[in-house]
Amino acid sequence: MDLRRSMLFLPGNNPGMLQNGGVFEADAVILDLEDAVAPREKDAARLLVAQALQSVDYGRSEKVVRINTLDTYGKQDIKAVVPCSPDGILLPKVQSAADVQQAAALIDAAERPGQKKVRIFALIETPGGVEQAYGIATADPRMAALVLGAEDYTAAIGSQRTPAGTEILHARSSLVNAAAAAGIQAVDTPFTDVNDDAGLANDTRFAKSLGFKGKLSINPRQLEVIYSVFNPEAAEIDWAQQVVAAIRQAEAEGSGVASLHGKMVDAPIVNRAERILFLARLLGLVGGDGQ
Repeated sequence: MDLRRSMLFLPGNNPGMLQNGGVFEADAVILDLEDAVAPREKDAARLLVAQALQSVDYGRSEKVVRINTLDTYGKQDIKAVVPCSPDGILLPKVQSAADVQQAAALIDAAERPGQKKVRIFALIETPGGVEQAYGIATADPRMAALVLGAEDYTAAIGSQRTPAGTEILHARSSLVNAAAAAGIQAVDTPFTDVNDDAGLANDTRFAKSLGFKGKLSINPRQLEVIYSVFNPEAAEIDWAQQVVAAIRQAEAEGSGVASLHGKMVDAPIVNRAERILFLARLLGLVGGDGQ
């Protein structure tokens, strides 16, 4: 499981943000060539992002580039940035498996010999994309995650974004289910009010409860709140440790089912506990043995 609790947008035409993106300690930084960049600045931004990929130390942050759509500037973006070894490409406005496959072919042609394979993150922003989510998720081995873009989606369905998020519940659930079925991750849409920490926390908690593994962010100030939600709490870790201990004891006694506090512990419960402990180990919250 890759750690993608937070994926932070950095404008591709802002040298300062690109240069300092590593200090924010986001799980992933998204060097943005699409919405953040005016058409007249696309060429300059592409050069800036390519240079940043080769010269800036982003620490442990995964390096992802949001390109433009393939029918605008996306092909030029791929040709310029893929040889600079990003970890992934965020493909906007994906509507079908064919979109992913076209991007994958272009990436394959742009990669240098021996280069680490560039992953694809499909940004789902349209009703058509939501309906084709599983086909998109399974379109190519490069697929790493389905990512929800709710602003364009709600505009397309003629709805308004609300703090409750009722209008995007179907889209959220569809992406989580498709991603889980395909064995990849789902990343939630950004919370756009950077001054509303309480609202961000509520929205992130709801996204986590649906099954999202991370959230887009548009400002570094949002990262601490997002982490506070996605990081396992002490009580969760304690429960997971008890579950694993109970099933190990049961297996030692020749049984595949255990009991914990009067409740049955079977494979789905154990899988959930193991995911919690895996994340806790990645974050250094427990030792290598889960204790």
